[in-house]
Amino acid sequence: MGPQLQVGAQQLIAEFGEQRVLAFFLVLARTSPLFLLAPLFSSKMVPARVRGVLAVGLAIGLSPVVTAGHAVLPTDVLGIGTLLFKEILVGSAFAFALAATFAALAVAGSFLDTSIGFSYGGLVDPVNGNQSAVLSTTYSMIGLMVFIAIDGDGWVIRGLARTYDVVGLLQYPSLAHLLSGATAAFTGIFASAIQVAGPVLLALTLTDAAFGVVSRVVPQLNVFQVGIPAKVIVGLLLIGATMPFVAGWLSGQLQADVGAALNTLRVG
Repeated sequence: MGPQLQVGAQQLIAEFGEQRVLAFFLVLARTSPLFLLAPLFSSKMVPARVRGVLAVGLAIGLSPVVTAGHAVLPTDVLGIGTLLFKEILVGSAFAFALAATFAALAVAGSFLDTSIGFSYGGLVDPVNGNQSAVLSTTYSMIGLMVFIAIDGDGWVIRGLARTYDVVGLLQYPSLAHLLSGATAAFTGIFASAIQVAGPVLLALTLTDAAFGVVSRVVPQLNVFQVGIPAKVIVGLLLIGATMPFVAGWLSGQLQADVGAALNTLRVG
């Protein structure tokens, strides 16, 4: 630790007290993963420095409520290190449960990109900063717009505050619950992707089957030349028709994710 940093830490402890400073950094450790994993909060459209400032601001806002009436925190290195690791784990588990829904939207878009033929083109997804196919990026952006429209950021912050009712600063979540929650989140990504993209995928499969029958009945017809534009038209029409369903599904799924995350984090 440099001399200036050591002096700054001593001044913080002298000004606010050792217990308050420790509690603040524990809260910061739980809020920080939100700005690395959670939808919107981790968007690459927001500079990393700004996300860091927001994480500190959120920790400052939560600290007085979270630390009110808590027991004395340990001051030894091992005790502080253990609590910091636990807080990062809790914050990461909560944020990942929310990110799984947006991952399902991206996977659903990837399924449709492959089926329609858009997977040959690529766009930079501004939500996660990765290069994705057209529909994958489109679904991510629509999910982000719905998330903002339904006050999803407010749900996330309130849900994060509620994690302290489930796992306090000196409590530890059940490892078995965390593992089962992670498994459910991973499997839920693909199940949700099929749920979102299923109607369009079924229609595209029937379109392929119809053109297969036509190619047998009318061999002179260039099915490949006609079939690809037809699949694009059918796919885009059905994607537009199912968008209201996707918006409603996302709204309900985000609420379910917050509840599932809190259930996963419950103490032993």
